[in-house]
Amino acid sequence: MTIVTRFAPSPTGYLHIGGARTALFSWLLAKNQGGTFLLRVEDTDRERSTQAATDAIIEAMAWLDLAAEGTAVFQSQRFDLYNSHIDTLLETGRAYWCQCTPDEVEAMREKARAEGRKPKYDGRCRELGLGPGAGRVVRFKGPQDGVTNFLDMVKGPTAVQNAEMDDMILRRSDGSPTYNLAVVVDDHDMGVTVVLRGDDHVANTPRQILLYQAFGWNVPNFGHVPMILGPDKAKLSKRHGALSVMEYRTLGYLPEALVNYLARLGWSHGDQEIFSREELVRLFSTGNLGNSPSVFDVKKLEWLNAHYIKESAPGRLAALLPEYLAQAGPAGADNLDGLNLDPGYLASIVPLLQPRAKTLVEMAAMAHFFLVPTARLDYDEKAVAEHLKPGSRELLARLLPIYEAAPDYSDHKALEAATQAFLDEGNLKFKAVAQPLRVALTGKTASPGLFETMGVLGKTESLARIRQALALVEE
Repeated sequence: MTIVTRFAPSPTGYLHIGGARTALFSWLLAKNQGGTFLLRVEDTDRERSTQAATDAIIEAMAWLDLAAEGTAVFQSQRFDLYNSHIDTLLETGRAYWCQCTPDEVEAMREKARAEGRKPKYDGRCRELGLGPGAGRVVRFKGPQDGVTNFLDMVKGPTAVQNAEMDDMILRRSDGSPTYNLAVVVDDHDMGVTVVLRGDDHVANTPRQILLYQAFGWNVPNFGHVPMILGPDKAKLSKRHGALSVMEYRTLGYLPEALVNYLARLGWSHGDQEIFSREELVRLFSTGNLGNSPSVFDVKKLEWLNAHYIKESAPGRLAALLPEYLAQAGPAGADNLDGLNLDPGYLASIVPLLQPRAKTLVEMAAMAHFFLVPTARLDYDEKAVAEHLKPGSRELLARLLPIYEAAPDYSDHKALEAATQAFLDEGNLKFKAVAQPLRVALTGKTASPGLFETMGVLGKTESLARIRQALALVEE
């Protein structure tokens, strides 16, 4: 039998880390076994579900390269299907109409709590033979004895006494189906064979199994993945980094880094930390899913992202950089006007920054001084005051003719050798010129290698920046 998995988000908000991990595990499980991965949008909450959230979820899945096969199924378009199956249960005696109001049901539960019993609906309409009516709901006529058990792919054998489960509502008083009914009908209709989801759904699973049995359908395999916690072991929240998936893109993370991180957040293969997508597909199994909550670690995600930045082709990163450059300039810079965004030039800058950047936002900030024309170079005032003093100006002025005479700036080793010869002649240490030259070229005290930087800037731009720095000192 071909395995079919699914991801079923509710479009009441954006796709967050927990949902993305569930989608990834379901996708990997399907791909590992040559099966099919499907998408269902559970948009029955008419007030909170939005098209914008639906679009954002699909966009995030595409960015992570977790696109589902076929066309997405939308629950909001399937109410007739759900209600036809509810009618079938009514006809076969596996469901009944209930006239109890919400207040009456709550009173039943309160009484049960006071008596030390399981708080649930007491079944008073179960055998009344009621029909449709204003304010009435349809309830499932569940078994009142016995046990519902299943082998959870993550948690192991799980069993619930049927007497602990009340007769759940299948159709609300407004005619809309409830979550458990819709999910069972959808998973059966879509041919889903494995349901891998968060462990907040564990309590729903025995209820859904009873529905499968009532319909006479095959029950899928279930697996429930523990939640993700913050470093303080509290429920993951925004203060821990629980952002939407696309916010991680905005923060400069690569999709393969986030996929690798999410895969290791509750799954393992020995001590290996870095996995290509192909390795994840080949190695993934539910047997290696952890049964304890995972802890979200931003530093580890940054470490992985730095690795993938180092491993990426410069041309690919160069194509991504413009998205981050507008926010990388000095305060008030809100566009890319005047920046040199030639793809070839950007690709020549990237290798200098790959060993230093943990995110594309950092890379863009580091790249900014390469891209502005000399007249717009932003100088750090403290750096100028400390490193472009009169003595430094004299050294730069003496170096200028040497750099003017250098024929080929693409050979940065020749620039370095010429500089070293100048220093040797004056019995000077490299630090005497390093920071003054760096501030002159970049406006700041931290940058890639000086001569590699001059090689990328080129002769004309490098000389213009040194001359501008000398004029700045004179002022």
